[in-house]
Amino acid sequence: MEISLLTPKCALVPEDFFRPEACHELLSEVFMLGVEDEVAYKAVPQYGAVLVYAAAPDCEASVDENIISDEEVPLPEMYFILRDLQKCPEYNKILCTWQQGVLYMAIAQGRTLLLANTYRAVDAVTAQYFIHLALKSLQLNPEVSTIAWRKSIDRQLEMDLYRYFKSVDTPLSNSI
Repeated sequence: MEISLLTPKCALVPEDFFRPEACHELLSEVFMLGVEDEVAYKAVPQYGAVLVYAAAPDCEASVDENIISDEEVPLPEMYFILRDLQKCPEYNKILCTWQQGVLYMAIAQGRTLLLANTYRAVDAVTAQYFIHLALKSLQLNPEVSTIAWRKSIDRQLEMDLYRYFKSVDTPLSNSI
């Protein structure tokens, strides 16, 4: 079973700059943390980084009982995005999740991570805006790229994305 915390409050810190005792301070430089936010971290060795994240006690979790995983501890959705990014077969790797008004996105070229970020996206148009903005800023052409999704998306969003991308891989059409 895989338990994914849907928290946008996360940041990657290079291993060389990471100190466990400074987690709260590091994350508070990027996000406004609530009094009840619990700050934790998880190593992401494939990128030489540590994911620092916060979860409020009322933070919702997404449970996927179809995925067998050694992880039964709730981890942020961004961790799973980073973990699964290398499973994307294309050279330009784009992996996203859009749930509860937040777009989680990571982009890599080969083994090089270019972007890992969360965006407030209350609707599909806003989610698409952030996807295209990220690709433009990285000078990646969506027409030759495949965008993959960790969690299912609605059919309308999938069809809209097909207008711009070479392919759209959803959880139903791939093994990510």
